[in-house]
Amino acid sequence: MFAGIDLGTSAVKAVLVDDGGAFVAEASAPLARSEPQPRWSEQRPDDWWDATCAAVSALPARSRAAVRGIGLGGQMHGAVPIDEQRNVIRPAILWNDGRAAAACRTFEAREPDSRRLSANLAMPGFTAPKLVWIAEHEPDAFARIAHVLLPKDWLRMRMGGELVSEPSDASGTLWLDVAARRWSERLLAASGLALRHMPRLVEGNEPSCTLMSDAASALGLPAGVVIAGGGSDNAAGAAGIGIVGDGDALLSLGTSGVIFVADAALRADPERAVHAFCHCVPATWHRMAVMLSCTATLALAARIAGVDDEAALVSEVAASRTPHPPRLVMLPYLNGERTPHNDAAACGVLFGLTASATRADIGRAALEGVAFALADGLDALEAAGPRIDSLAVIGGGSRSPHWGRIIAAALGRTLRYPRQGDIGAALGAARLARAAVDRVGVADAFPQSPVDMTIEPDRRLADALAPRRALFQALYADLAARFTASAGDAA
Repeated sequence: MFAGIDLGTSAVKAVLVDDGGAFVAEASAPLARSEPQPRWSEQRPDDWWDATCAAVSALPARSRAAVRGIGLGGQMHGAVPIDEQRNVIRPAILWNDGRAAAACRTFEAREPDSRRLSANLAMPGFTAPKLVWIAEHEPDAFARIAHVLLPKDWLRMRMGGELVSEPSDASGTLWLDVAARRWSERLLAASGLALRHMPRLVEGNEPSCTLMSDAASALGLPAGVVIAGGGSDNAAGAAGIGIVGDGDALLSLGTSGVIFVADAALRADPERAVHAFCHCVPATWHRMAVMLSCTATLALAARIAGVDDEAALVSEVAASRTPHPPRLVMLPYLNGERTPHNDAAACGVLFGLTASATRADIGRAALEGVAFALADGLDALEAAGPRIDSLAVIGGGSRSPHWGRIIAAALGRTLRYPRQGDIGAALGAARLARAAVDRVGVADAFPQSPVDMTIEPDRRLADALAPRRALFQALYADLAARFTASAGDAA
């Protein structure tokens, strides 16, 4: 038996797979985040540990007792600074925090070769600019930093007592030489850091440390079991459904929205804000187009419309037979945006409201707005790479076939829904643990999941969406300068 733990933004999810890698059970525990100031996003690492204990302890006790290995997946980019005693110095700054836009410019000015070394454009959500911001705005806290950890790697330290990361998550720091899969002293120096501040690196399917007895007791797991290197949420989610071969692609519909393509070699395109990272299996890389507010956009639309939750809103949209107002468009940039705009100042817009607009109209605008943003990301990915013919869909948003029809039409691509695709990174993390403990090869450890449903693009729906997507793109172009001007210091 193997356990996978996915430290997400809104919840910690834990799963069990058997010795053959088949799914056995899952459980989760919620997380909250704080926004101390506009465009800030933080969490307390101690809350991660409490939620992890709750989620793992909710798994069947008999199965937990048979666990032989643990894999970790988690939200990327978060900055967890710790001191010499390994105490957390300040709350973790998360991936969807926008305070470090100016720090990105400082970072790239200090290391003009950063885009080549890191294979990525500096963005506020990445880890390195956050440390530049801390040094400038919280110098006393910066002076105390002995190490900087990513969220799942702080959890690893809490479980196994060692400071370890792996290349897929480390790629999102801007401190990794992504081609070489090792820390870059030059990139670290641009944040005022050095190699001594970094955890050691192992591959995602390799052992990293073992579970300490006190942590084992809190989790209800056997002490001494191996903790695998694991992976970032996106890489582990891809591995969980077998997206590890050259050209394999997926669409993740979670708090953020991601189009992910596995590559046999590094294929960087930072100028289009395409992320080029290491995969969580050796000698493999991947590219991503990332939008920051995916299911979060639906959650906001549900609140605006006065609907109980996102699922209820989608059901209301699907049941509506009234024509959608032709000008009603939503820009889903609730926390800024990454691909293709790299605009931390961008914000959400609901355009074209009239007195006759209904709750279903608002919900449909939100569903379409996310689909249009994903289509922009697909265009960026394909501008410097081969065409992506189909995508496997995972994440919480994969539960809605109606949304899938909208997305398939907007992208003009076939969507495949793999079995257990809504489990996400926890399943991949558990399979990484199996690979680390039993030395299972990549092909055997990460088979492609059976497909439960396929959605083909609907040409009539695509034709109906096309004018609204054109308006969507024009609105961003018209408003980009005003977003920046109205954001003030945040930009």
